Amino acid sequence: MTKLRIIWTKSGIGYSRDQRRTLRALGFRRLNQTIEHDDTPSIRGMIFKVKHLGRGEEGSEEE
Repeated sequence: MTKLRIIWTKSGIGYSRDQRRTLRALGFRRLNQTIEHDDTPSIRGMIFKVKHLGRGEEGSEEE
């Protein structure tokens, strides 16, 4: 399955509580942290919700 690499680049301060909770649900703990998730519709939806706070890229495929 394809992996997605997500980098948190902008603070969630000043944004709604549900956006900050989405960052937490994705697994972010601190700014400029990079995480990887499987490419699923639910993860894509979470990334879409907070796309203005970070950036993402497609990673490699897992064998």
